Amino acid sequence: MRIDTKKRKNAMHGFKQMTGTELARESLYRVISQGKRALDNAFLDIGRMMAESIMLMEREELAGPDYHPTNQRLQKWAHEEGSIYVGDQKVKINRPRLRDTETGEVDLKSYTMMREHGQFSEEILDKIMRGVSAQKYEETVLGTASSFGVSSSSVSRKMVELTANKLKEFQTRPLTEFKLFSLFLDTIHRGGEAFLVALGIAINGEKMALGFWQGSSENHALCEELFQDLERRGLVLSKRILFVTDGGSGLIKALRDRFGKKLLHQRCAIHKSRNLQKHLAKKYRKEAHRLLMNALEQEKYDDARSMLKELEKWLRSKNESAADSLLEAFDELLTSHRLKVPALLRKTLMTTNPIESMFSLVRQCEKNIKRPRGSAMLQRWLGSVLLYCEKQFNRVRGYQEIELVIVNIDNELAGQHEKLGLAA
Repeated sequence: MRIDTKKRKNAMHGFKQMTGTELARESLYRVISQGKRALDNAFLDIGRMMAESIMLMEREELAGPDYHPTNQRLQKWAHEEGSIYVGDQKVKINRPRLRDTETGEVDLKSYTMMREHGQFSEEILDKIMRGVSAQKYEETVLGTASSFGVSSSSVSRKMVELTANKLKEFQTRPLTEFKLFSLFLDTIHRGGEAFLVALGIAINGEKMALGFWQGSSENHALCEELFQDLERRGLVLSKRILFVTDGGSGLIKALRDRFGKKLLHQRCAIHKSRNLQKHLAKKYRKEAHRLLMNALEQEKYDDARSMLKELEKWLRSKNESAADSLLEAFDELLTSHRLKVPALLRKTLMTTNPIESMFSLVRQCEKNIKRPRGSAMLQRWLGSVLLYCEKQFNRVRGYQEIELVIVNIDNELAGQHEKLGLAA
């Protein structure tokens, strides 16, 4: 007999022993006719029967076999209805009872463990993050008569509790151990409100959503509130940090007020390209983008600066306002070049793409929230989604060169101190 045939027969024998021949035939027919959904239902039935068997074995281990008790104080009683979680579903079972003649009902450890619903809530949250709304969740779980407790109202109640806990975790976790190298700042608008978010890159290349602050718009005060919150939780915001922004005036003012001339600020090349193109006729836009990107792809600072100067001349021949827009951010577009950031790492630091990608995932996770109900709900979900986003994070490419960049930053700051000393 072929080996695979033996395996099939052994599997069928075990299935028959657990469920009975008639039920096995009926279950297999459902699997064939309905596909994976029926297979999931069959597994759910098996899971319930296995759980009941485990509890019976525990009861027998404690009290002994029928008619041969090993503990005279323990008495087996009948069964009563209960519920456990099989996978991410709540399932009705018949729970075997055990009583102590002196202390009363004895709790079976196996039943207590299988009633734990924490994983169920996490599973719901994960599915909703992936785009399943609370109203549709009931349709996504296994369609068996034994399942209950997954209506949209019960899901919503669990989500309020779970997302509140996630928000508390996000807003209170200490940042003392996070050694910040670069900080991305950007605003996401949700429910008519502005949420300024900070994404950090550590010296080991790991990314972390550090915090957010809610306001009516992106402004200087909002940015300062966020900085103070990060510092309260132990994050060190020093002059050695490279800040990356899209060039919002409120953010720039807050950064310059804090760090003055020693500010290390990289302007997003993509946002600046869009700004330039808005000033130009359509026929010049592609060329403006190409010239800007070519300049910023240069390895050496002097080469990149020279090509930006050429771009300025070209822009002046087309639109004076476009040239002025480039000059406004000229030096900050070249910050990574000035610090001699290697090309692979510079590709990450030259734009706000890392935080924009995170926002894209936030919008995807929240797409089924049709009616935001106030600030509390918006903050609960944002905190939860940002924690979820962190699971998708990878180290930035070229992170091995961060230590070298930090040395360059220290050298630049030391040079500034020397110049100040000579001037004095």
